[in-house]
Amino acid sequence: MSRPTKCRMICRFPQTLEFAPTNVGRECEPVIMTVDEYETIRLIDREGLSQEECSQMMQVARTTAQKIYESARKKLANVLVDGLPLKIEGGEYRLCGGKNRFCGAAKCHIEEINRIFQKSKGDNIMRIAVTYENGQIFQYFGHTEQFKVYDVEDGKIVSSEVVSTNGQGHGALAEVLRALKADALICGGIGGGARTALETAGIALYGGASGDADAAVEAFLAGSLNYNPDVMCSHHEGHHGGDCGGHHHGENHECRHGHCVD
Repeated sequence: MSRPTKCRMICRFPQTLEFAPTNVGRECEPVIMTVDEYETIRLIDREGLSQEECSQMMQVARTTAQKIYESARKKLANVLVDGLPLKIEGGEYRLCGGKNRFCGAAKCHIEEINRIFQKSKGDNIMRIAVTYENGQIFQYFGHTEQFKVYDVEDGKIVSSEVVSTNGQGHGALAEVLRALKADALICGGIGGGARTALETAGIALYGGASGDADAAVEAFLAGSLNYNPDVMCSHHEGHHGGDCGGHHHGENHECRHGHCVD
């Protein structure tokens, strides 16, 4: 019986998930690069780490990091030489919570997000976040400038506040929601990468909703919210890879559904 694959630590979810050559006149099957393969490219080729340092950051054996990196480089070569689209998805990974003892970054972006957005929550509180603009559900998750956050106890809203995203890009918004300890998100359009990031963060998604934000939360609590579980955002999809814009968290982790969750 083979040993289970160990989850690979990644610093953050990729902000752009799809790339395509501009001169391809026919549909081509994209090359699929996993999120952990992407992380080795970021750490070794972008940040200049050695394979040993990369393995420490990802908390895997050096030989494992080497194999992941070689696979990622091979895929990049195929993309460049054959002019193929590239899509980043899947893999065995878990997101860093800002406590990676091997991270030598002078300013960890996860710790910074936690510092800015971390919000306490009572044991019996359910926290619902809504993409928000002028009282309405904002329709493009990756461009939302505000969340309205509602605390619910015994099925009733006990408090709410509007939180600015401080210009965080779509790749970091799931991390903002995790720092806010959101249990659920109500939004309009949302891309596949953001959906995966919310799932990884353990945040339930209710996309495809529209209208008054307060009324939507009341409808959610009454079990009558009109939403689309299969919604996908196409707003400016060609410009950012379709990523408009992944419980309670502890120190233990497990792998499931192809990625790792807290």
